[in-house]
Amino acid sequence: MAERSFAREVEDLKLGAGDVFRGEGILAITKALLQSGVSYVGGYQGSPISHLMDVLADAKDVLDELGVHFETSASEATAAATLSASVMYPLRGAVTWKSTAGTNVAADALSNLSSGGVTGGALIIIGEDYGEGSSIMQERSHAYALKSQIWLIDPRPNLSTLVRMVEEGFALSEASNTPVMLEVRIRTCHVHGQFVAKDNQKPKFTLREALENPVRDVNRIVLPPASFLHEREKLERRGPAAIEFIKEHRLNETFGPTRGDVGIVMLGGMYNTTIRALEYLGLADGYGDSAVPLYVLNVAHPLIEDELVGFCAGKRAVLMVEEGAPDYIERDLNTILRRRDLQTKVCGKDVLPMGGEYTAPVLTKGLRQFLAVHARELLGNDPPQPDPSPVLADLRVKALAEVVPPRPPGFCIGCPERPIFAALKLVERELGQHHISADIGCHLFSILPPFNVGATTMGYGLGPASASAFNVKSDKRPISILGDGGFWHNGLTSSIGNAVFNKHDGVTLIVDNFYSAATGGQDIPSSRASNPRRKTNNSIVAAVRGIGAKWVRQIDRTYDVAKMRDTLREALASTTPGPKIIVASSECMLNKQRRTRPMLAEAMRTGKRVVREKFGVDADICTGDHACIRLSGCPSLSLRHTDDPLKDDPVAFVDENCVGCGNCGEVAEAAALCPSFYRAEIIHNPSSLERFVDRTRASIIGWFERRRNAGRIVFASNRG
Repeated sequence: MAERSFAREVEDLKLGAGDVFRGEGILAITKALLQSGVSYVGGYQGSPISHLMDVLADAKDVLDELGVHFETSASEATAAATLSASVMYPLRGAVTWKSTAGTNVAADALSNLSSGGVTGGALIIIGEDYGEGSSIMQERSHAYALKSQIWLIDPRPNLSTLVRMVEEGFALSEASNTPVMLEVRIRTCHVHGQFVAKDNQKPKFTLREALENPVRDVNRIVLPPASFLHEREKLERRGPAAIEFIKEHRLNETFGPTRGDVGIVMLGGMYNTTIRALEYLGLADGYGDSAVPLYVLNVAHPLIEDELVGFCAGKRAVLMVEEGAPDYIERDLNTILRRRDLQTKVCGKDVLPMGGEYTAPVLTKGLRQFLAVHARELLGNDPPQPDPSPVLADLRVKALAEVVPPRPPGFCIGCPERPIFAALKLVERELGQHHISADIGCHLFSILPPFNVGATTMGYGLGPASASAFNVKSDKRPISILGDGGFWHNGLTSSIGNAVFNKHDGVTLIVDNFYSAATGGQDIPSSRASNPRRKTNNSIVAAVRGIGAKWVRQIDRTYDVAKMRDTLREALASTTPGPKIIVASSECMLNKQRRTRPMLAEAMRTGKRVVREKFGVDADICTGDHACIRLSGCPSLSLRHTDDPLKDDPVAFVDENCVGCGNCGEVAEAAALCPSFYRAEIIHNPSSLERFVDRTRASIIGWFERRRNAGRIVFASNRG
């Protein structure tokens, strides 16, 4: 179950020759795969390429008609290994994942794939998650392209260009017998535009034909002596073939005037932002017409020396716009020009930052600095830039900053993982702090307030593995956290199997929310729903027992904070040797709401009786100590000022976003906080009896309220 239906996007995949495709960049790439005659597609979901996976998952009828095999891979390594189908057979295959985290996982398979080379076109679509909004470490996929000699396409963020680069990427791979990476940043994936579609193509060579006509070429197997010859083949045949193809098909582009004293060389993915920066400086318009010569590297590796030399010849200086570190291309550009005895000055990281995302303001500042030194005359049309200081100095803005507190990223309203960490905090109160190894997934939010737990995170599914060194005798056991997605990705063998094999005495908490929740709610092997296309309902408990774990407990309702607390306490005190594993299961609340809200809305619309739970806080009882908020952190648990003169602080308040999970009340009870929480039932389309009972209750309560108000003493105001 993905986060939404992609039925409309699937219809776009059916567009034929002459039709106009309108939409996002990543969906244009998906359509381009089908236009290219791809035989199979695999991958592992994650921002910013999830929509490619989700749309193809919903497009089974389209894929079946074309004869395209699609599957969601268990990991990025699985996806990369899938491309082995293109090693011996002329099959076009594509895989995708979030980089660089996914590329790290896939590295072993990629090295072997690039060493032996491919017969069919092999395309690796890399979702480059780089910049301040990224959820992973700040690295570049470029290093893998250089290390393993995988050609790297970094396309200009324009839908027509994206589609063309997919089609040319397959052809480049086949012409040079080398896998090709197509790198697309977040902004590229989500850019909107249009292109003229082509008909979808059935694979020229099918998977069935490959199976029925097996081929074996020992020279493509990475085993001595062939493995020693692969390097020579890369240098002497594959590399020159790729360069010739790129030049012949003009994959790189030039824009602006043919001559100029200065120029800009840029990665293709930087084109849109560079044009915006030039527009701010009065040197380009919104349509991309530039007053400065531009050379756009749609292919970041290999570099085409003749084209670079031809562009730089006769120029005083060029600016290399290369986002991220190290400055691979800037170094290569310097080397190329000096070898050709060209003294054109190469600027780049001297005026642009070494790290960080190249946004329009960053590039504007760097371009202005570059032009001020090497072509000051071009800055004569520099329009005035907006000054943000008056806005920031506005008293209303300052007042807003004081009232609205900063809020770190956190769990969703009703998230079933929140009570797990509330229970963990309660155990810490009793037994003191423990070393906690965290993992990738929604549960990583536990490292932030209000929970503040977790010391390290080393990779998807590696939470327990990162506690391996702490397998020593001690009064305190290490605790490790692992999500269900990470468990099936890498955790079963690398973490749980390793702990069993080495008789690790630590505690492992497996957070099971039924989906790959952090990437959009896709099904995984342990999902509880019935999936007609995949085998779900595979038990995590059975899997860990099958690998040898003895002490295993399952909690099928994580909102029971007291039970969670007691089970954690038991695990930390158990004398049973080996790992202590707790599987804490409850459905992801976002997916549950997506699943149940349409059903409830339909039931209410048709007049059926529907009961919805809501929790609240009795303001008269609440003391205003806010301990419940500190142990819960739910966004729906807020504060409300009270007129009670005996209460200095605002009281707790449950707003209308509450989904009725009950966590706040459970935490209050488990922590012995206060009895101010209550549960209410909201009945839609009530029966006649329920309406009568409600009217009777209201009249009785109203009578008591009037009686109480009549007996109150009212003091007259002294204000004149």
